[in-house]
Amino acid sequence: MDINKTGIIINTEKYDECVSFYKNLFSLEVLFKKDEGDFKLTSFEFGGAYLLVETGGLAKDKQKSISENSTKIRFNVTDIERALEEVIQYGIAAKIETYEWGRTINISDPDGNRVGIRDIPKLCRSL
Repeated sequence: MDINKTGIIINTEKYDECVSFYKNLFSLEVLFKKDEGDFKLTSFEFGGAYLLVETGGLAKDKQKSISENSTKIRFNVTDIERALEEVIQYGIAAKIETYEWGRTINISDPDGNRVGIRDIPKLCRSL
């Protein structure tokens, strides 16, 4: 198989809020947008892959459980303390959780999809 590019697709109910979340909190570059009636999508550059946010999902007011959504979007950062400041400035209550394998910030997007922010130095040492 000759794979040209990889990507992740998130179907959302709160489409506009999710697009703003990934664009503004994580500063992801918009590659393209499509709007065809009730169907909308936004494609973001995602570390050499793409993150596609599109309509057609089901939102939850709180974070979805693993059984409701077994996928977690992960962002690895070089400065987790600075990342926490940015998450809090964005208006999300969050904290750094420390484990033997590293530190992480666990939040969710406006649809309740699980999102993790992890310190890259510990990640590299644990691989």
